[in-house]
Amino acid sequence: MRLKNFIYLFIPVLVTCQEAKDTEIWGPVPEEVYTISDSAPPTDAIILFDGSDLSKWKPRWGKDRSEWQINKDGSVTVVFDDTGGIETKENFGSVQLHVEWKTSEDTSFTNQKRSNSGVFLQGRYEIQILDSYKSPTYVNGQAGSVYKQYIPLVNASRKPGEWQSYDIIFDAPKFNSDGKKIKSGYFTVFHNGVLIHNHVEILGTTENVGLPKNISHGDGPIALQNHCCSQISFRNIWVRELN
Repeated sequence: MRLKNFIYLFIPVLVTCQEAKDTEIWGPVPEEVYTISDSAPPTDAIILFDGSDLSKWKPRWGKDRSEWQINKDGSVTVVFDDTGGIETKENFGSVQLHVEWKTSEDTSFTNQKRSNSGVFLQGRYEIQILDSYKSPTYVNGQAGSVYKQYIPLVNASRKPGEWQSYDIIFDAPKFNSDGKKIKSGYFTVFHNGVLIHNHVEILGTTENVGLPKNISHGDGPIALQNHCCSQISFRNIWVRELN
């Protein structure tokens, strides 16, 4: 018998000697985490706003405390108080973030003036919030856009006055000691349960004017913007750290 024929005959014998248990992995065992619904915070979440107070937030600039109005239904409504919005007192890296928001039923404003806000990760990278229900604007600035960088795959906006949600997976960028970016950041975003960004690379800061910037930084706050002009409200905000 030729040697190569002997080898071909022998290989199946080696394969059949394996058992299912040979590819079983028994540890480490994942932590048990529980939640009562898709929007409820899981047991390992950090609650950022539960409707009671804004003790985990501070104004982005200009004042000692925010004037945003907490409502009886457990939501908080933006007040245009020249602070630029609110940001968490705690800094975060890569996270899973859940936030619910509601645009105003006042539809007298148009374009970017209709319940304009945003969610900023590490204070630099914005997922736009806007009333984009049958309200045209530039598409890289509509609700769900990675502002001025990526257009959402679909427009999942609900009617003004209806509660909506974002579930954001933020994979933070990394910089070395020389300030050079050594790993890009990425966004995966669900709007009202619909995938609108699938692991898109963050090009840098989400600038209103000019190109994205890549300036070295570490962990940073999560911020909610107060921009213009009709009101917007938030509720049920929680985060899970991924790094």
